[in-house]
Amino acid sequence: MAERRNAAGSARDRVLDAYETVLVEQGPGGTTLDAVAAVAEVSKGGLLYHFNSKESLAAGLLDRLRERSATDAELMRTDPGGAVSYYLRTSVPGGGSPVGLTRTYLATLRIADGGAAGDAARDALATVDADGLAALRTEIDDPVVAWLVQLVGDGLYLRTLTGAPLTGDVSPAELHDTLQSLLAARPRTG
Repeated sequence: MAERRNAAGSARDRVLDAYETVLVEQGPGGTTLDAVAAVAEVSKGGLLYHFNSKESLAAGLLDRLRERSATDAELMRTDPGGAVSYYLRTSVPGGGSPVGLTRTYLATLRIADGGAAGDAARDALATVDADGLAALRTEIDDPVVAWLVQLVGDGLYLRTLTGAPLTGDVSPAELHDTLQSLLAARPRTG
């Protein structure tokens, strides 16, 4: 019985992986159930076994996003280099979240613009932001400073998404080191 659950779980994950791929590559307009089934290499009936509609597929993606966000926040809290280092490191190319949060986040951004799942997607994205900020707050007691660090990481991520250069006169490593120096030099509150 456990073997059957694992096989079903992996087919479900393949469908969600395929949904992410179609969303990222083609946008919401390309996410037909047939297209997702083809990319997942399952029959349409196999897809429907796990997700009986596009709405349930979107809901599955949002559940995945929240689960991955919670796991990523825990990794951030327990990272040997600290939460700030983890957040900045996973905000640049090649440093993405080890739990697949980056790709799931990007796929969710594609459905947040509208449609039936738009409001739910925006709520799930807000959960990710709250999880990240809460993890940063374990290292940074000042809520404004924690939010500033989050905004720096978000800016790095946005530059990555848009293809804007991350460098220039300052490398991401220099940005990280400067930010860590500023955090170490700030007066503690409370």
